[in-house]
Parts: sequence; C-alpha cells; structure tokens
Amino acid sequence: MATTDRDYYEVLSVARDADETTIKKSFRRLARELHPDVSDHPEAALRFREITEAYEVLSSTERRALYDRYGHAGLRSGGFAPTEFDMGNLGDIFASFFGDGIFGSARGGNAQQRGADLGAEIEIGLVEASRGATVSVPFDVAVTCKTCGGDGVEPGTEPLSCPRCDGTGRLHHVSRSVFGEFVRAQACPECHGRGVIVEHPCPDCEGAGRTVESRELSVDVPAGIHDGQRIRVFGEGHAGTLGGRAGDVYVLVRVKPDPRFVREGNDIYSQVDLTIVQAALGATMTVETLEGTVELELPAGVQPGEVRVLKSKGMPVVQGFGRGDHRVLVNVSVPRHVTDEQRRLLEDFEAASDENTYRANDESFFDKLKSAFR
Repeated sequence: MATTDRDYYEVLSVARDADETTIKKSFRRLARELHPDVSDHPEAALRFREITEAYEVLSSTERRALYDRYGHAGLRSGGFAPTEFDMGNLGDIFASFFGDGIFGSARGGNAQQRGADLGAEIEIGLVEASRGATVSVPFDVAVTCKTCGGDGVEPGTEPLSCPRCDGTGRLHHVSRSVFGEFVRAQACPECHGRGVIVEHPCPDCEGAGRTVESRELSVDVPAGIHDGQRIRVFGEGHAGTLGGRAGDVYVLVRVKPDPRFVREGNDIYSQVDLTIVQAALGATMTVETLEGTVELELPAGVQPGEVRVLKSKGMPVVQGFGRGDHRVLVNVSVPRHVTDEQRRLLEDFEAASDENTYRANDESFFDKLKSAFR
C-alpha cells in the first residue's frame, strides 16, 4: 500500500518534465537529508519513505507514464506497492536503486548486506531508574564465522564464478512496450545473488558465513528513564553478510512499580498519614524519598489533602538537567473505634470549640484541589 497520496513530483521537488538525471540527483540529496539516522525531524522516517516511493515511480518509465496519465489510482490498479526498506543503512538503499556501495568479497560476488537488528528486554526498579544503572543483557546473536571469515567457503578452496550471471549476482531482463524499453534486474537464481557457486562450503557454518553464539551485553541505563523506553546499542546485533556491518540491539526498559511512590512525568508522589491529634497539633514525620528518608515538618492545623513539595527530590530529566519534585499528600486518619472515655473527651472538646476552632485559611477547597493536581 502506498505511504502517501502527495504528488510525487512535489515530494521530490522536481518539475513534471524533469529528466532521469535530475530526478536521481534530487532523490540522492533528499535521502541524505531525511534519513532517520541523520535528520532529527519528528517525521523523518515518514518523509524518507515518501521520497523512496516517489523515486520508485518516477525512475521507472513505465510507472511514470502510468502515474502521469492516471495518478495514484492507476498505480494501485496496476498492482504497484512501494518496497519496504531497512532504513538502518543508507548505502544499502542506494545500492538497491543505483548499484552503489557494492563491495565484492575477497572471493568475488555479491554486495555486503547489513545484519538484522535484534531486541532484548530488561527490568529495573524505580530507585534504579532514578540513579541510572548498568545492566547485563544475555542474548543469542549471529556472528561472522571465524573459520571462513564470513564468505562461507571452506578454507583452502575457491568458489566458482557463476556462469549464468558472469559473477555479477544479478540478471537483467529487457522488455518492450508502448511506453518504451524497460530493464528489470533480479538476483540470479543460480547463485542466489552471490555471484559465485560454492562447491565446498565451510564445515563450521555450513556455507552461511555466520554462526550463532551467546553473548552478554552491558547496557548503561540513563538516570530518569521512563518505563517502555528503548535504548539503541549500535553494532551489537546480528553480523552482516560478506563483511557488511552488524545490526543494532534495541533494549526495551521496563520500570517496576514501587508501592511507596507514584510517578507522573518526572515528579514523584507519596502519602503521609497523620492522626487527628498530629494534624491538629503539628508533627515531624519521616518521609521516604528516592534518595532515602527525610524529616518533614507539618504545622499545626495541617489539613487532609494538602500537598507539601520537596523540591528537586523527584526523577532526573533524561539526558537533560535538573530533577522533578517529590509531592507529599497529607492524609488524616479519623478514628473508627473509640472507648467511652475517648468519646467523653471528644464531646468535651466539641463543647469547648467555637467558630475560631475550625476557621479555614484563605485557601479554598478548590485551591487545595488544584494544588494537589499540580
């Protein structure tokens, strides 16, 4: 399915009568600007796919003529679907379109290919997340075969150049239509695109050029990381073929809930419980924070629902400066069971109370509610 309904000429910033050289030049320039590894634009990946789709159409005489005449609907009815590319390697994409970046192996033959990415998952506590941590991540990964060096050939033997494609690894088919002459390239089915026939494959990797081994990767988790964020470790994924660069490892970080705290952004929330006597007379309470315990002074007459702020006691800002705050919600426990003596004392207290006993401060209930949410 197409990724855009925008005009392809507009996407590539070329005129409708632009020649092949102009279209190719514009695509190269935009691809280098918009590749997600280079651009920090929030929609870089989407825009990159748009320009590759546009180039696939406008670089083909047949597709371009169909598009010029019938637009996107004509392409869809003709069965066109944009190619899905691994955007990890711009050279691989250029090679797909132009044949650039093809580096023959020592044995001759096909292009290098980037290794696949792999995923892993780790779990840390909220306190660890606040301080940062180094975590060991075990995983299985494909690595270059040490016996054959990655070309899949038994040491001491030589592969044969493929007679069908003359060692290029690709076949070209020429067809003609009312729109002109078209050249279609495909991987050679005889050598599977390698350009060589291996009669004596490496016994250790069985000709694959890679073997699987177990590894343990130390991942530095930055302080302040959020649950569900991923850490990208470059070059530690599966090995590429024929010397191509390795893929990357994406580590999913899970932060376990802590029963003492609730996290909102970079702020931490917790609760302190007071008796009605402590609330009325004031008290010094011990409060747990991410960095240990602190003493919190609560004045006489503190009300349930009030929020006391411990500045800069929250989570650090990931790859930034400063910290969030720790907000402490005051909860006042009302007695559920009282003795006869306690009831008498409470009744005496109520009888001795007047309008000044419960007089509120200037902050209304709604102001308190807003403070709690802040």
